[in-house]
Amino acid sequence: MPVLTDTFALSNGVEIPKVGFGTWQIPDGPLTYDSVRTALDTGYRHIDTARAYGNEASVGRAVRDSGLPREDVFITTKCPAEVKDAAGARHAFDRSSELLDLGPIDLYLIHAPWPWNHQGSDHRAGNIEVWKVFEELYDAGRTRSIGVSNFVVADLESLIGGTSVVPHVDQIRWFVGHTQPETTAFCQERGILVEGYSPLATGRLIGDEDIALIAEKYGKTGAQVSLRYLLQKDVLPLPKSTTPHRIAENAELDFELSAEDVATLDALTPRAH
Repeated sequence: MPVLTDTFALSNGVEIPKVGFGTWQIPDGPLTYDSVRTALDTGYRHIDTARAYGNEASVGRAVRDSGLPREDVFITTKCPAEVKDAAGARHAFDRSSELLDLGPIDLYLIHAPWPWNHQGSDHRAGNIEVWKVFEELYDAGRTRSIGVSNFVVADLESLIGGTSVVPHVDQIRWFVGHTQPETTAFCQERGILVEGYSPLATGRLIGDEDIALIAEKYGKTGAQVSLRYLLQKDVLPLPKSTTPHRIAENAELDFELSAEDVATLDALTPRAH
């Protein structure tokens, strides 16, 4: 499945596989380990985790046990959203590195611009403080690229205005009917790769009738069309599943949606958020 080995080039030249395997809401232990091993055996070469997911140890063990060369697997993890100071950021990175036990991390993200229990609160100064630690880690080669998650335009403008390295990635919630056009355009104009988490709206798009009509034309599933849509918008999808046949199905994206069908998907009204 060539799409699994195709890459986007980040602004610093680092190559990142175009489809990632997400591990949000997969508990640590056998379920994470088996899902990641299945994904790697299927051909995925990009695994996304986070300190907040609590499953970094199982992700790291699955990668080590896969037999794949470390440099062939792209690993993303994230600094907890509540960490907004330099000392906390250094500790979080060290802890993630220890749990993953995979050497340098490929991509390290600020998980959100605010703590989850205070969404929308102002932590611009804290984000700049954390980002300066990220820049140190990046300069030291402990992470190959750095980025953010859940940042909108105002958050990005504040961060870029107070620091030296423009984020390489912004990972945001992105799916058919919920495409965050302002943030997406801002990022793409500045060479910031947009990654889309919950690209199937946590499963709610799988049975969508409008998407199913398009899928029929290609002999594909609604999920496959939904994921292919992200790729054709130059957004990196991060599908998640613990079911082996769905893990494989979500990777079968080597087809092309017509411009007409992309326009139809563009025009769909917002889906369930």
